Amino acid sequence: MNEIKFTDIDGIKLGHAQNFEGCTGCSVVICKEGASGGVDVRGGSPGTRETDLLNPMELVDKVHAVVLSGGSAFGLDASAGVMEYLEKKSIGFDVGVTKVPIVCSAVLFDLVIGSSDIRPDKSMGLQACINSEEYNGDINGNIGAGTGATVGKFKGPEFSMKGGLGTYAVQVGDLQVGAIVAVNALGDIIDTETNNIIAGTLSDDKKTFVNTEDYMISQYDKSKNVFSGNTTIGVIVTNAILTKAQANKVASMSHNGYGRAIRPAHTMFDGDTIFTLSTNKVNADINVVGLLAAKVMEKAIVRGIKEASSAHGLISYKEFNK
Repeated sequence: MNEIKFTDIDGIKLGHAQNFEGCTGCSVVICKEGASGGVDVRGGSPGTRETDLLNPMELVDKVHAVVLSGGSAFGLDASAGVMEYLEKKSIGFDVGVTKVPIVCSAVLFDLVIGSSDIRPDKSMGLQACINSEEYNGDINGNIGAGTGATVGKFKGPEFSMKGGLGTYAVQVGDLQVGAIVAVNALGDIIDTETNNIIAGTLSDDKKTFVNTEDYMISQYDKSKNVFSGNTTIGVIVTNAILTKAQANKVASMSHNGYGRAIRPAHTMFDGDTIFTLSTNKVNADINVVGLLAAKVMEKAIVRGIKEASSAHGLISYKEFNK
């Protein structure tokens, strides 16, 4: 098993756009030939677009792009720019008079960071697509949908840390499996190689971690509104041949990566969502694809945290560990 770049996966393009003043942005994964799509939503506060059509019983069987965006529900507007870009390139579901691009999306809440009136919109979504034409790197951290991401928010924003965008991909023989994720969790982030917290809710002196799970348990009898900016959203991309039903199963299995690297995950204050896109090039055992999906998602989460930079008064892993 060899590590590869996320952008090395057959048949996909990746693009980002962001506004650092607003501390928000969006990322788009494009498959011009169309990909089998699946999704699994586990959090209690999701913000999504076009997830119903990924049900195996529905007609449309190919997805052309997935957008990950900041801006909360406002950020769903970025998908309109992706629609415009793809339609102009005659990419989409053929309805006779035109081709309708199938664009799925999930958003995270980052309005409390930067300027709340600056959000990903149609023009930012379009720019992310344009940027995908030249983007061939693996930039992580404060980019795209991870620009305004934060983690460890149970005690409030002042005790949280900077999150970010992470990618990780592997190749086994001809099989390629990769993950991209915007890490914006209520809980703590765990380095799964050491089992230590690397980012999360800070103590009152901001020199150590509280351990969010322990703190939540100690507050079990207190009702708390922590809707201050959560939700981890991601995409698994593979060149394996998958049906829609199998793509949904892979999305489900990949949530194990959230469970390993985020504690707690899938709370009522998170909208945790993972999409799957398969470009259908290589025969592979779905069980292997699913277990690899969980592994790369876990690694992408950790990378997104370790490569994030401090911003708008929020300390990052890199600065915290100096």
